[in-house]
Amino acid sequence: MTNEERIRAAWQGRISGCLLGKPVEMISMREGPQGLNTFLQDSGSLPLRNYVNYMEHELLRGANKRCCLGMMERAEVDDDITYLVLALMMMEQYGLDLSTDDVARSWINLLPVGATFTAERDSYLKLIEKSNMAYQFGGPRSFDLEEINDGEYNDWIGAQIRIDMYGWLLPGKPKLAADLARRDAMLSHRSCAVEASAYIAALCALVPVSSSREEAVKAALDFIEKDSLAYEAVEVGIKYKNEPASNLHQHYGDMSPVHSLNNLAVVVWAFLSFQDSFDEAIGETICCGWDTDCTGATVGGLLGLDMGAIPESWTSPWQGRVQTAIAGVGELDLDSLVKRTCTLVDKFSSVADLA
Repeated sequence: MTNEERIRAAWQGRISGCLLGKPVEMISMREGPQGLNTFLQDSGSLPLRNYVNYMEHELLRGANKRCCLGMMERAEVDDDITYLVLALMMMEQYGLDLSTDDVARSWINLLPVGATFTAERDSYLKLIEKSNMAYQFGGPRSFDLEEINDGEYNDWIGAQIRIDMYGWLLPGKPKLAADLARRDAMLSHRSCAVEASAYIAALCALVPVSSSREEAVKAALDFIEKDSLAYEAVEVGIKYKNEPASNLHQHYGDMSPVHSLNNLAVVVWAFLSFQDSFDEAIGETICCGWDTDCTGATVGGLLGLDMGAIPESWTSPWQGRVQTAIAGVGELDLDSLVKRTCTLVDKFSSVADLA
């Protein structure tokens, strides 16, 4: 499998998984796993092995409606994909020297505040309040990052959806990938959410160089804090491999559907449990519920890295058209994104991993 095949499949898998979870995201969050699966059943979408069939629902509208089966023309705007493209752009500009301040300035200069949510929105507003215009253009920081990431959502999933690219660009270099993920994540998040982000980045870096998914999942634990709740979440996902998703819901109870921990457990559980079929793996990820577009995107990217090819039934509906919310960017094409990503993979290939 070539780097280009792997990177193309990672992009395709992440985008397709995101689009699969997008129509039912709000249903899952507001009505829980029972409401989600009732909708999927009533819409004739089960077993979920293709995009969701459209059925009228007060929580299914706008761009989410345009992600249903037969209604799709492109990959609609979604923060999971916007942040992936932004990470690519930041790595093109700053390379391995990327700092948290570089991430902050990129948000201010490139990311509309309306494209941010929960922890990111909270941190963005604090950035605008506490920074001056000189900082925006590279001037010194006159505030502490602790003032920016101290918010009620800083253990939620937002940072975990921003960092796949660091692992994609650094196959076989999990320490460096995890370090870059932490630099990004700490702008808006703390503790377990930062470690969850570091874990996903390390896992993305390990999948291409591991002999099995199990090996990669366990090896990535070496790059996060052992006493972190993120470490425990990975262990929960491993524990319930090949068992019903209800075990995850029982373990995490009424935790927020957009928390970093329960969704990290879903990612590990799905990646390990369904190894024979992209359709099954991505479908069961969404059926598990919680933050469906986010887990669908993360699992889809991991599946692409591992499999090196995504079934055409998932990719043809969006025609290689990738919409972003990044200022001045708008729509991009898949081929260009793959080429730009591969260029960086080659550029960083001779760099040593962190000691």
